[in-house]
Amino acid sequence: MSTINKEQHSFQAEVKEVLDIVVNSLYTDKEIFIRELISNASDALEKLRHTQLTEQNIFDEKLDLEINLTTDDKANTLTIQDFGIGMTREELNQNLGTIAHSGSKAFLASLKEKGENNESLIGKFGVGFYSSFMVADSVTVHTHSWKPDAESLIWESEGVGSYTIEESEGNRRGCKMVIRLKDEHKDFSSADTVKRIIKEYSSFVPFPINLNGERVNTVDALWLRSKSEIKDEEYKEFYKFQSNAWDEPSFWLHFNTDAPLEINSLLFVPSENREKMGLGQQDCEVSLYCRKVLIDAKPKGLLPDWMRFLKGVVDSADLPLNISRETMQDSQLVQKLNKVLSKRFIKHLETLTKKDPDSYNSFYEKFGVFLKEGVTSDFNNKDGLIKLLRFESSQTDENKKTSLKDYLSRMPETQKEIYYLFGKSRESIESSPYLEAFTARGIEVLFLSEPVDEFVMQHIYNFEKKDLKSIDSNEIKLEDQPDTSGEEPLEDKAFKTLQTWFEETLKSDVKKVEKSERLIDSPAMVLNTDPMMTGQMRKMMKQMGQAVPDSGPSLSLAINPRHPLIKKLAQIQEKNTDLAELVAKQIFDSARLASGLLEEPKDIVQRMYQLLEKIG
Repeated sequence: MSTINKEQHSFQAEVKEVLDIVVNSLYTDKEIFIRELISNASDALEKLRHTQLTEQNIFDEKLDLEINLTTDDKANTLTIQDFGIGMTREELNQNLGTIAHSGSKAFLASLKEKGENNESLIGKFGVGFYSSFMVADSVTVHTHSWKPDAESLIWESEGVGSYTIEESEGNRRGCKMVIRLKDEHKDFSSADTVKRIIKEYSSFVPFPINLNGERVNTVDALWLRSKSEIKDEEYKEFYKFQSNAWDEPSFWLHFNTDAPLEINSLLFVPSENREKMGLGQQDCEVSLYCRKVLIDAKPKGLLPDWMRFLKGVVDSADLPLNISRETMQDSQLVQKLNKVLSKRFIKHLETLTKKDPDSYNSFYEKFGVFLKEGVTSDFNNKDGLIKLLRFESSQTDENKKTSLKDYLSRMPETQKEIYYLFGKSRESIESSPYLEAFTARGIEVLFLSEPVDEFVMQHIYNFEKKDLKSIDSNEIKLEDQPDTSGEEPLEDKAFKTLQTWFEETLKSDVKKVEKSERLIDSPAMVLNTDPMMTGQMRKMMKQMGQAVPDSGPSLSLAINPRHPLIKKLAQIQEKNTDLAELVAKQIFDSARLASGLLEEPKDIVQRMYQLLEKIG
């Protein structure tokens, strides 16, 4: 190939400034230049495809619309060639040497306005070509426009202050860019390195990408296809490819919107919760694309944190491609995406609860903890998430759960509150003294057995105008009485005497001692006078290293005047004060143990031995 008529040109001042910023301080990851140049090549092919619709005479008409990369680790070069629209001499000067089309002037103005450290919109200003000079000693562009009578040209520069343009012979349509790499960046002449970068950033470019003659991007951008033409197996294979996953998805959400943003999204729910498997808190693995080009593999703020278990792709043509295409700086746009995506996912789960409740219940068993986290942290979606919560209850079989809405549907009209109780397990809750009065009256109680449940309830407050109340609270008032005619209570005078003695004996531990109308089979129970400081809340605070207030003053002790042990204690108290005191403290600690407020069992064990000795 011969060359003639070589011309020397100087970059305009603004372009020199852009080159200096791009090469020395803009990109945090230099491999981004390959993505930028592939995106430029894809744009050139897209322009040609549109040109073919209106023009009959196209130079090199039979060339395939594809992008070819060639590595040469001996010559230390990387070549990127497209058979796209190409450039004329005037376009070379305009696009690569001046501010007329590259947008360099606007780019610089934006940097000065927002600060030099602001990584702002490289794609918007069209200066991605200059990223090649981060790694190049020199760049040579061979080009021929789509116009049959255009010149074959070579553009060349070392990216310092000038460039040359000369005529040549034999160029194919489009652009062939030869990058002579600096020694410290010779790894970009390695086929393995380039292949990895293509797969990470450009797998879904809409044109074939060939590396040393081998097709690299073999997976379609499934999220842009019509749902009606995609088979389940294609979704599953895409999930494995995009997420680098070994499992299959439980289900997926594929949706497209035009307003308020143009979004094409494909979100997958994995088959397992990795956090539940003890693998630590995971990062969101929903990648952000703009027109099939990866912007960020793990974008912060794209989804609420409680949705971090999802995998998949979000593609929005409304996104401005930022300078390095590595981070999103337009917080308002990210918030809009966040709002649309979270609302659609919640709506999808609501639909699943109605159309396929078994699938939803299976999902909830694995991922329900994330929905609960959302209730406590995502104010915008709190109401929708509350409707998706599920709990076991006193009216459901073991391992079967109910929603708050279904609980309300079973409530008698006279019931004003939704009741719940926290415990280590269903078995411990069912044996709790707090439940006795509710079981006797046929009142349903939700069973909370996960550590986060009480914290969640404190964020719900009420549902459908019904307050939520823990039944270990002293605020609970049950009007109708169950049938307790089989047991005679202590006479009022005897009870008053015992009550006064109890309060004196436990004065450092309880706020008051009172008669209970709620107990049926248990002798006593402690009631929490501070609804914000439950037993589970104390444990959570302790685990977080926070100071935990003394529980004594916030507790009251309710005793059952019909229970044989209480009646016996009233007799012992008059004859054997030492024994009665041991029994009273054992009753109190047993009640605390049942409520989850007794963390150290040493005293209760030692006291039990003392009681056994006295019996002997």
